[in-house]
Amino acid sequence: MLDYAAFPEQRQDLIRQILQENGRVVCAELATQMKVSEHTIRRDLHELSKEGFCKKVYGGAVLQLPDAGNFFSREQKDSAKKDTIAQKAATLIKASGCIFIDTGTTNLALAKALPADLSITVVTNSPAIAAELLRHPLCEVIMTGGQIQRASGGAVGATAAGQIQGIIFDQAFIGGCAMDPDMGLTGFDFADCEFKKAVIAQSNQTIVALMTDKLPGVARFVVAKSRDIDVLVVEKPMEKEVSAAFAAQDVRIVCA
Repeated sequence: MLDYAAFPEQRQDLIRQILQENGRVVCAELATQMKVSEHTIRRDLHELSKEGFCKKVYGGAVLQLPDAGNFFSREQKDSAKKDTIAQKAATLIKASGCIFIDTGTTNLALAKALPADLSITVVTNSPAIAAELLRHPLCEVIMTGGQIQRASGGAVGATAAGQIQGIIFDQAFIGGCAMDPDMGLTGFDFADCEFKKAVIAQSNQTIVALMTDKLPGVARFVVAKSRDIDVLVVEKPMEKEVSAAFAAQDVRIVCA
């Protein structure tokens, strides 16, 4: 068996592998597995966090996901998984209500998945989602204004934020780049994340639809703590420990 105490590079390679497979690591468990001290593991995690590979959290670390690129580069990626999630998320929508659909490629799939006989008011900051919703005869569409951000594909500035202050949403479908039980929902763009916060503050129920490869994980900026998210929709079951950790934060998991 490899003496991990004597080979720090191999030790850190193993930590990288575990992070990629599980999304998170626990210092005490790694120390036992590699027969080194927790101080040594914390030092390894510090080095990996400096590389941008992970983010240290209490008791361990979580995988830090890379920026996925702009809206159009993401649109065709994992489309089948997004469609699966969107179909399930659409079943959660309450008829005759007023909902917000945030910009994002998974939420664009949600807009396409709305039943044609669903009577509802939808507010969105995404031109692509607004255009798709115009195909639905019973859907009233309200779009926020302002400058459209290329990275997110939506309006996220002061104009858009100001317009939603006068609306109370029954449900808000919020996009995100990653989510972790401890760190919550996170994203890569500061302005986009701030706008999402404003929407969540106006909503009675917040729903997030994410692929499981983003769970658990963290991006750069916090959108909301896990306890502020009511429902998490995923395309397949998560690891039992991760699912239990979200449940402990009062997040209801809905699997497609």
